[in-house]
Amino acid sequence: MKKDFLLLTVGLPSLLIAFPGLAADTEIQQRNTVKSNEAISNIPTLSEIELPATNAELLTQESAPSEIESETQPEIESDSSDDEGINIEAIAEPDSLPQSTPTYVIEKEEIQKQGATSLADILKRMPGFAINDVGPGADIHTGTYYRGASINQSVFLINGRPINNNVNTYHGGTDLNSIPVEAIERVELYSGTASTLYGSSAFGGVVNIITKEGYGQPKFSGTTEFGSLSLNNQQVTYGGSVDSVKYNFSFERFFSDNRYRVPVGAANRDSQGFLSNADTATSTYFGSIGVDLDQKNSLNLDITKLSSRRGLIYFGFPLQQDRLDHDGLNVGLSWKTRLGNGESSNLTTSIGYNQDYFSTYGPTGAFYRTGVLDTQQLTARVDHEWKITTNNKLRWGLDLKNTDLNGDVLSTNPTRIGNNETENRSLFNTALFAVNTLNIGESFLIDLGLRQSFDSEFGSYLNPSAGLRYAVTPIVAVRGSWAGGQRNPGLDQLYVYDTVHGWEPNPDLEPESGSTWSAGVDVKFSDNLIGQFTYFGSSISDRLGVIAGRWANIGLVDTNGLEAALQLKIATGWSTFLNYTYTDAQIKTGAERGLQLGSIPYSVLQTGVGYQSAGWQANLYVTYNSGARRSIFTNPGDRTTDFAPSFVNLDFTGRIPLTSNLGLTVYLENLLGEQYERVNRIYSPGFTFRVGLSSSL
Repeated sequence: MKKDFLLLTVGLPSLLIAFPGLAADTEIQQRNTVKSNEAISNIPTLSEIELPATNAELLTQESAPSEIESETQPEIESDSSDDEGINIEAIAEPDSLPQSTPTYVIEKEEIQKQGATSLADILKRMPGFAINDVGPGADIHTGTYYRGASINQSVFLINGRPINNNVNTYHGGTDLNSIPVEAIERVELYSGTASTLYGSSAFGGVVNIITKEGYGQPKFSGTTEFGSLSLNNQQVTYGGSVDSVKYNFSFERFFSDNRYRVPVGAANRDSQGFLSNADTATSTYFGSIGVDLDQKNSLNLDITKLSSRRGLIYFGFPLQQDRLDHDGLNVGLSWKTRLGNGESSNLTTSIGYNQDYFSTYGPTGAFYRTGVLDTQQLTARVDHEWKITTNNKLRWGLDLKNTDLNGDVLSTNPTRIGNNETENRSLFNTALFAVNTLNIGESFLIDLGLRQSFDSEFGSYLNPSAGLRYAVTPIVAVRGSWAGGQRNPGLDQLYVYDTVHGWEPNPDLEPESGSTWSAGVDVKFSDNLIGQFTYFGSSISDRLGVIAGRWANIGLVDTNGLEAALQLKIATGWSTFLNYTYTDAQIKTGAERGLQLGSIPYSVLQTGVGYQSAGWQANLYVTYNSGARRSIFTNPGDRTTDFAPSFVNLDFTGRIPLTSNLGLTVYLENLLGEQYERVNRIYSPGFTFRVGLSSSL
């Protein structure tokens, strides 16, 4: 199997590159077509209605790059952290994505101002997300949801490569602390027909983490912070370029004991009244090197390494003491080439390696237990963007993935000794994908997608998708999308006993299958005010869950919701945003029929306003959460129909310039000081602070 995988990896790019002449002929036809269609029309074009990117510093989303923008040279961006000393830095070419659904983007400037210490901190201010983190350095076991879908039901990428593995026990094994924040250029959020490009399991969406590349003179930047809950955080990055070689290296070290008083009845409350076993210590490393071989070809290598040690918080009663060690490695090599003589045909070939080693261990009274899930994945992807004519663009390719899982379970508890085992399982998955974008006239666009998958465990299956976008006027566009999906059970759910929770595997599990859809309108109210409004929904049958301590297909869940995102630049130096999401994720079958899915709030609102000038910054963020249903590991006094109370959270961030290259940063979190319940008797720490220094040389 691995030999076939490597042969396909090497052979497929060669097959595609064998047709440069066809791409060149297509480009000549395009030029002739353009000359013949230069008549002036009063009908707005899609590029005219496309919501423009903006320089407002607090705006956390923007529309998908337009067709014209995606084919230009990398744009030049100024570092806004200090208005007096401007550093010029180039940005990589944006990905070419379907425009029938919005693409939300949060850039590095906003990430820095928010004081994000993890990907979880970044995502929680984006539309549609509900993240039940517990203090700084969020435990990955507390849950992340997008549009009602769990983290397992979304796809996470780094530079277009998957970082999800085939483990589901620890919320998909996607550790949102695994990439240094200093290494992140921006985070992009896709949905709809874009899921055809990256995986049929993206019922929620696709999160793509774009990392920084070095340009120009070598540049060093770093931050150091100290604060409440014994927080200690250092981040550094160094990048630049020499001739045709560009490089960037980042490191982050984070620690917090997360020890604070919690109310009576709180989960993981020790005998002294403190939250117990919630400490987090992580070290993350990132490095990338890119080489421009010539005007048409470039190579890029990036490596991410994680070492994490933390206590597990999973709403347990009585007190839980399990520990989780997570060591991760992600390596990717990509080759980009322009076929023909222009920009109409671009080919990207990438090869990746991803390893995640999870080890849980801990005492349970007089007994002891351990559980190891070690996954290794080899991935390859061939991705061809081909502008066949001025009105027809095709993006197609092939995904390959081979997964090896080693599961090792041991318990000294006499009632669990029978489950002690070592499992070695392998899985091979391949998929052909294609999205064809047709411009009908100058104001109407259609996206048509297909993804044909073959899985060594679950056979072959086809997932179609479709989307449309119509520019009604120069300031209003309507859009809609539909996508079919299938998410297969993880190898751990099928074969490995979960010694932490006591959950048994089930080799007879069926895949989750269903569809997602959206309908929306984009409105450019003015040059300073942009609105994106989306109705979304999904229907997922055979949803995976646990019944009587065993993984099972628990039935049908229908989700409907509304998402609103507003961007406003008030005046020079001032900017603001507002994101609101309503999610009704209703269970349609079984004992909990008619109830909202647990841990998912009905309403989440995020808004912020900020001002900056000459290196000074002040930003105020407000969060409203309507409260989520307590559904799993409830306190003996709780009912599964109970909801946690709603809450409002207020955060402040600021920067004071000390010199042209040095600034004092201040982060005040939960200014109201309310110790609200996030989810399932897990409580916030109340008011906390962080103070640090940031520099750029």
